[in-house]
Amino acid sequence: MKPLSAQLSELSAQAKKAEDVVAAAQAKNRAALDKEREQLKSKISDGKARAEARAAAVQDKSQSWWDDTRSAIDTRLAHLREEREEHREERDLKKAEKRADEAEQDAVYAVEFAISMLDQAEYAIADAVIARADADELATG
Repeated sequence: MKPLSAQLSELSAQAKKAEDVVAAAQAKNRAALDKEREQLKSKISDGKARAEARAAAVQDKSQSWWDDTRSAIDTRLAHLREEREEHREERDLKKAEKRADEAEQDAVYAVEFAISMLDQAEYAIADAVIARADADELATG
């Protein structure tokens, strides 16, 4: 497992990359967006593999809950991506507008979920630091 500081640095870099994707979207840079989407597909797959490897190493209840949660989210997002891929070739304007609205709403929900998970991560960090301080105090006390 990476040290917490390394994980936070990686999270910061990912947030910056997400900002770049939004900027490309606003600039309607289709080629950059297609390239980024393919890279993200690979990264998601790699992340799932890493999560599964960690899950195999840790078998407690909370890890199981996180795995179930992550799996449910991954499944839902994969389903949404599949639906969009199936409909990408259709040119009906009303349908395309509806799908675009749905895709934008999915992005909003994903960002809201990420922010919520960041809050949870910050809480877990504070809790871990306090627990370590308590343990250190007991060890020297």
